[in-house]
Amino acid sequence: MNVDRRQFMRLSGIGIIGIAAVPTLAACATASAGGTTLKIGAFFPVSGPLALLGEESWRGVQIATDLRNAAGGVAGKKIELKFADVPDVNAATSESRRLASSPDVKLAIGSYSSALSLAASEVFARGGRSFVELGAVSEEITARGYENVYRFNPSAGDFTKMQMRFISEYLSEKLGKPVSELQVILAHEDSAYGQSVAENAKKDAATAGLVNFSTEPYNAKSTDLSSTVLRMKDKSPDIVMAVSYAADAILLGRQIRDNGLKLGAFIGTGGGHSLMSFHEALGDAADGIFDVDFTQIYVNEKFTPGIQDFTSKYKERYQGLPASGHALANFTGANLLFDLLEKSGGKDDPVEFRNAATSFKLDQGKTAAGWGFELNDKNQNERSDVYIMQWKGTKLETVWPPEAAVREPEIITPFGV
Repeated sequence: MNVDRRQFMRLSGIGIIGIAAVPTLAACATASAGGTTLKIGAFFPVSGPLALLGEESWRGVQIATDLRNAAGGVAGKKIELKFADVPDVNAATSESRRLASSPDVKLAIGSYSSALSLAASEVFARGGRSFVELGAVSEEITARGYENVYRFNPSAGDFTKMQMRFISEYLSEKLGKPVSELQVILAHEDSAYGQSVAENAKKDAATAGLVNFSTEPYNAKSTDLSSTVLRMKDKSPDIVMAVSYAADAILLGRQIRDNGLKLGAFIGTGGGHSLMSFHEALGDAADGIFDVDFTQIYVNEKFTPGIQDFTSKYKERYQGLPASGHALANFTGANLLFDLLEKSGGKDDPVEFRNAATSFKLDQGKTAAGWGFELNDKNQNERSDVYIMQWKGTKLETVWPPEAAVREPEIITPFGV
C-alpha cells in the first residue's frame, strides 16, 4: 500500500483516513525510516467479564495504528503496541508494573474500564511516565491530579449533562411541561458505575431546575426488578433515565412493559442500552428508546469526517459492524494521540509529550467521532462529547443535538406501554 506522508496528512486532516485495505499489526512489522520504533503500552480486557467492550476498544486502537503505520508511522517511527490483556484490577496492576519497568515504554493507553484505568494509570504516573485513557469515564481518573495522566474521551459528567440538556432544551416542550414540573427518575444499578453517574445526575438536575428528580438504585444481578418498577410507577414519572449493564437493561425494560409503567420518554446512559442485544431481546418495544453514549456509526457524516472509512475498515477486518461506540471512540482517541506524538517529533518523553498535549487544540466536528481537542487543567479533553441516540428498527441513530443528528427525535411511548 503506497501512501506517502504528504498524501496521508492531506487525506487525514488529523490522521483519520480511508485506505483501500487494513493490514494486520504483523504486516506492519517493517521498520519505517531510520529503523526506529515508538513503543506504546496498551491495556485492554479481551478476556473475562469485560471482554465484549474491551475487545471493541482494542479493535479501534488496532485499526488506527495499522492505518498510521501504513502511511509512514509517526515522525518517521513505526508504532509498536505492547499489548497486555487485563481482565481485572490485579492484572492491570501487575501488567502495568511489567511494562513500566521497560526503559522503552514511556507512554501507555487503555483501557475501557474505570477500575482498570485507575490501577494502570497509577503505576505509570508514580513511575514518572504518561498514561492516556481512551474510553473509561470515571471522574476520578483525572481528578487525582497526576500531571502525566490524560483522558481524551468524555467523562461520566458529560453523560448526565447531555441528558439534562436534552430534557431541558427538547423533551420539556415536546412533553408539554416546564422543566420544574417534570417528574424524572434515574433507575441505576448500585455498583460504583451507577452510583458515580447518579451523583453527577443529582448535581446536573439541580442546575437544570429539575426539582422533581429522584433515584432508584437496584442490584444489577437481580432477577426481578418489579418492586423497583412499582415504586417508580407510584411516582408517575414523565421521564425515566437508566444506568444499566446488558442483562439488567433488558430485564428493566421488560418489567416496565409488563407492569404498565407509561412514560413520556426513557433515556439510557450507554451501557446495556447501546447494545444490539437490547434491541434483539425487546424487539419493537425498544423502538423510541433514547440513549446517551459515545458516538455511534449512524451519525451526521459532515460532523464526523472519516467515519465512513473507519466503518468500512472495521467491516473488512471483523466481518461485521461495531458492537458499540467504543471501537470508534478508541480509534479517534488513538489518532489524536498519534497527532500529538507527530507534533512532539515522535518524542514520548513525558515532558515533551505534555508540552505537545497542552498546546494542541482542535475544533469539534473534525474527527471521526465528532470530537475536537483541548485539555483543561486536569488533563481532560473538554472538546470530546457524547450524543443522544434513539432506537429505530435495528439502528441506534443519532438524533440530538442537531449538528450530530441524522434525523429528528421521535416521541414514541417507551416499551410499547
